[in-house]
Parts: sequence; C-alpha cells; structure tokens
Amino acid sequence: MPALACCVDAAAVAPPGYAAFIAGDSSLPSAVPFSASTADAADSNSTHWSPAHSSALYRIDGWGAPYFSVNNAGNITVRPYGTDTLAHQEIDLLKIVKKVSDPKSVGGLGLQLPLIVRVPDVLKNRLESLQSAFESAIQAQGYESHYQGVYPVKCNQDRFVVQDIVKFGAPFRFGLEAGSKPELLLAMSCLCKGNPEALLVCNGFKDAEYIFLALLARKLALNTVIVLEEEEEVDLVIEISKKLSVRPVIGVRAKLRTKHSGHFGSTSGEKGKFGLTTIQILRVVKKLQDSGMLDCLQLLHFHIGSQIPSTALLQAGVVEAAQIYSELARLGADMKVIDIGGGLGIDYDGSKSGNSDLSVSYGLQEYASAVVNAVRFVCDRKSIKHPIICSESGRAIVSHHSILIFEAISATAPTTPAMNQVDLPFILEGLSEDARVDCWNLSQAAMRHETETCFVYADQLKQRCVEQFKEGTLGIEQLAAVDGLCDLVSKVVDASEPARTYHVNLSIFTSIPDFWSIGQIFPIVPIHRLDERPEVRGILSDLTCDSDGKIDKFIGGETSLPLHGLEGNGGGSSGGANGRYYLGMFLGGAYQESLGGVHNLFGGPSVVSVSQSDGPYSFAVTRAAPGPSCGDVLQVMQHEPELMFETLKHRAEEFCGQDHGNEGTHAALVSTIARSFHNMPYLVVASPCSLTAMNNNGFYYCNEEDYNAAVDSGASEDEQWSYCYA
Repeated sequence: MPALACCVDAAAVAPPGYAAFIAGDSSLPSAVPFSASTADAADSNSTHWSPAHSSALYRIDGWGAPYFSVNNAGNITVRPYGTDTLAHQEIDLLKIVKKVSDPKSVGGLGLQLPLIVRVPDVLKNRLESLQSAFESAIQAQGYESHYQGVYPVKCNQDRFVVQDIVKFGAPFRFGLEAGSKPELLLAMSCLCKGNPEALLVCNGFKDAEYIFLALLARKLALNTVIVLEEEEEVDLVIEISKKLSVRPVIGVRAKLRTKHSGHFGSTSGEKGKFGLTTIQILRVVKKLQDSGMLDCLQLLHFHIGSQIPSTALLQAGVVEAAQIYSELARLGADMKVIDIGGGLGIDYDGSKSGNSDLSVSYGLQEYASAVVNAVRFVCDRKSIKHPIICSESGRAIVSHHSILIFEAISATAPTTPAMNQVDLPFILEGLSEDARVDCWNLSQAAMRHETETCFVYADQLKQRCVEQFKEGTLGIEQLAAVDGLCDLVSKVVDASEPARTYHVNLSIFTSIPDFWSIGQIFPIVPIHRLDERPEVRGILSDLTCDSDGKIDKFIGGETSLPLHGLEGNGGGSSGGANGRYYLGMFLGGAYQESLGGVHNLFGGPSVVSVSQSDGPYSFAVTRAAPGPSCGDVLQVMQHEPELMFETLKHRAEEFCGQDHGNEGTHAALVSTIARSFHNMPYLVVASPCSLTAMNNNGFYYCNEEDYNAAVDSGASEDEQWSYCYA
C-alpha cells in the first residue's frame, strides 16, 4: 500500500528522531465496489443482473416459498395459493402500494405509509396446509382419531384476522385459544359463528371472573375447555361450576422435563413459568375424584416452547406428554384430547437449520408425521384409545399473510474524503508530538499492508486528537481533518464501501418490536428494483429519537443489507414507484402488531386487506384503514386532543390574530393546526406536499387534495375552526 503522505515535506512530517517519510506513489487504490457473494456465485462472469440474482441474494426462495417470488419486472409478488398459484394470479406488491398511496382524485385510496398488507388467501392456505399435513400423517400411519387445531389469538388479535381464521377453519372444526379475559370474550364472540365442535381452549392464569366466563361459554354451547395452569384453579372451577350447574370440561397443563435451549424454550422444562408438576397433577386428580368430577378431566396440554428447531426434540416432548396422558387415563380420567401447544416454527432466514432460533429443519408434513407417530407409539404400547390431537400453532398460521411496507426517505452518504482532499501539513500543524508519531506510524503501517496495525494507530491518533480538542489546543477544522484521514485509511484497508444509513419512515418500536426487544430478525427486502444490481450496503434507521431505533442485523448473519441508491431512484422497474424506494418486512404477521408501543407517539401503520381477483391487476382491496392519527396516539396517553386544539386556537388568536385584514391567514393557521391532529405522525415525503409554499401563506397541507379543499372550501368561520378529528 502506498504512503499516505509522501508528497509532504519530510521536515514537516517526520517527528523528532525519525527519518523522512519514504517517497512513493501519491495515489491510493480505489475501493472495491459492493459485490454480493451469493449473487456472484450465481453468475460470476456476467455483469447482467436479473431478478433471479436478487432472489438468490436475498434468499427469497428460502424463507419466502411458496408465497413470495420475484417477477420479471423486478418486483416482489405474493402467491396467494402457495404452490397452487397460477402465474396470472400472482399479486405485485408495488402495484398494491401504488393503489393504496395514490390520491383519491386519480383512483387511489389516499392512505399514508407505513403500510401493512394482509392477504387472507395466504392465511386460508396456511390453515388448509396444516390440516392437510395432519390428515395425511393420520391416514398414512393408521391413526384412529383426528386432528383439530386451535389458533392462539395472542399471536394477532386483529378482529378480521381472527374472524377469517374462524371462517376458513370451520370445515375442519378449527377453534381458538385464549389466555386472558379479553381474549376469552373475543374468542367466545367469534366462535358463535364458527363450527359448534370447534374447541375453545382457555389457558393463562385465572381468577373467578375468568372461570365464570369460561363456564358461561360452555352454557352457551361453545366447546370450552378450562386448562389449569395453577393447582389452586381447580378449587374455583369446582365451586363455580356447581353454582352455575355447569358440567365443565377440564384440562391440565403439564410441566414437562423436555425443553429446548433456545430463547423460545425458556418457558418450558421443570422450572418453566407455566404448568403443573407431576405431584400437582396427582393432587388435582384427587380433588376432582373427591368431588365426583374426575370424568371432567379430558385434556392434557403442554408447550415445549416456540420455534421448536427439530422433529427429534418435538418427538421427545410429545412422547413424554403422551405418557402422562396415558397415566391420567389409567387413573380414571375421561381423557380425549392431547394438546401439544405451539412450537411449529417457520424459517425466517431460509437456512433450513435446526441450530438457530431463526430457522427450523422440518416442514409441515415432517412436523405432523412426528407428532402423530409419537402419540400413536405411546398409546398403542399402553393400550390407550388414540386421542384427538390439538395444536396451538399461531406463528406458523399468521406470519406469512402480513407484509409491512415502508419507505426509505433519505440516506447518509459516506463522508470519506479523497486522497487529494487530505491536507496533511494542516493536520500536523497543531498535533502534539505523540500524535505526530501516531501519524508517522500509521503511514508506515499502511505502506507495509499491515491492516490491524493501521486500525490501532488510526484509533490511537483519533483519541489523542480528541483529548487535544477537549483541552482546547486543537481546532475543530483540524479534528475533522484527522477524522477524514482515518476514515480514508479505514476505507482503503477494508477495500470496501462503508455501510450507508438509510432513514426509513417507520418506528421500529411500533412495527417491529421483537427486533428491538429480543433481537428477532425478519427478512427485509426491497419490493422493487430487483432487476437492478444493488450497489451499496446499508443499515436502517427509524424516525424515533432513540439510539435503539435502527436495524443493523439481517438474515444470514449480515450486519448490513444490499440496497439500491436513492439518487434519482431510476433504472429498471422503478418507474412504477414514482421515484420512491420501498422496502418490505416479511413473516411478521405474528406478535408485532400486538406488542408494538407508541414510542415518540408514533402509532401503527395503515392496513389494507387484499384478495386475489381476475381483474387486470390480479387483486382487489377488500378492506382499508388509515393508521392512527396524531390525535389518536395522544389519546392513548390520556391527552385530550379537542382541548389541546382549543388551547392552541386561543393562543393563535392572542398572538397571530392582531393584524387586521389578515383574517384569511389566521384562519388558515388554525385549520393547519386542526389538520395536524388529524394526520398520521409519520413524515409526508416531498412531492405533492412540496406545494406547502405555493399560495398557502406558508402553511402546511398533507397533500394536494387537502390544499385544494382548503382553498375551495366555502365553510363558515366556525366550521373552519372546528376540530378535525376522525
């Protein structure tokens, strides 16, 4: 590597006791541009970039199959019927974004991003695929009962998601699981329109009111099972059921010894949070027997943990639980159902690995076959009638059907200077002797190609300069020049472009809370321009005023994401995006919406449901809802937007209403304040909104339609001052 400062006068550069810098080539080798190894492996000898290369680069065929693919235009499409989807039935995500975000005046819905796109057809396919996998395993193994699943509503309590699951699952008696009183009320209401044989499994810690509601559900002819999480709950069940004259159906949750070591296995095992030990289970049996209610005990429930990585671990847990089930039957309980809980995992990174929380080494069919085989083996050995197999597979059902789409609104470009911009005499002018020595050593290490040594001296030089700056002996211009020099060295030594920071119109705390809280990684991919080679790498930074509001870990163990440049956003298929750059977060349909908060008072995204249709765009928007407004999120924190508006309106009267003849400006100001309460908290990216300085007295309007409405409105003064709250 050539010298970093060869053209500088030796007397000025070399510290006392050192020879002058060795003269040499004054240029530095240019950095090697980003090159994705996966894509290069697909076509190392060609400069042509195709959607197939992007599919390989982002592992879309791994984590996305069979529901997501890349079309010839370079856009991600949804395959609503999985492997049965025909080519003309694929739904282009970019077309959905255009339909949703275009103004109403041109046929759009006028909704603001970020956006959650729900695809109920995918939800239906997931349910049918799970049912089909168990039916195939049952038939193949001669199992003498059936599978009957339930959906744990905690995974996504959205009204339409739960209602769709009940509707789609009715043909095969698919039910619901609740873990709290509001979830129980939700499940009771929805199952009134479901299959009467569908199970309503009541989990979670319970008080008298919870048990009363569950028994009431049984009185309302819902197939309700009260699962005991604590030993004391059996006393309440016995007492309240007698008062209501309701014969309950009872289950017990067993605390198994089997557990997995990953993050999601922390609630299983002997020291797990939930369930009864064998000693407690025997005491429950005794209490029920003494009360003449042992026949009410009909279900055994257990849960190893979410994201079970392998079928070997799964079978170990099912075998242990089936032994407990058989023993309860031997003791006289009228056992009918074994509930294997959740744990059916999904492959977030496409690796098909059993050694990671991000992946699983099996598919639906392998999962179902392992469960059926384990239960059948134990029951046959114990001469016990084969039970109904129930599972609580929430993550595997809802994750794929929901896509979060958001926009990158700007990017922080690298600030590394060129070699001819580095003014070494200026840098050395104010440095201490120790710092000058570091500068010399840095140059020598660079010429010797000693990468690690370069980093050591660069860090040491920067630290000394910072100390000088704090002492006031070094100016900010020289400190910045040293920073630039060290960045240049780092770039040359690394021979790679540093990752850029892409600023996205999103709150990670609201929309991807699992990334922030437990480090859960989701696949994130540009939804268009995949027919172009991504030329940079970047991390994602959200809108919140929080250092944790960034995504710097991605699937495949990457610390940055291959991205396209935002400059002009041109080329390839980007024309349909109107110069915008959209990213999608996939497989996030479970937990993210219910766990998201309102950090910095950013509310949730807009939401649309999309169904496949035979129209020209292959989809129809069947449901659309704007995201929470500023007023909505303020109300969540106990503020009163109406009173806040009145306070600001009177303040405007006091300070801005003094100028006679300027009443129009004053009214526009108040109207703008009202609109701010009504608009979403997220940024409105410049385009139509750029007309903020156009004949509107400097006041902001969310879009051109709002502006035109304000200009053309014939509303009275009272109406103009009214609070615009939805």
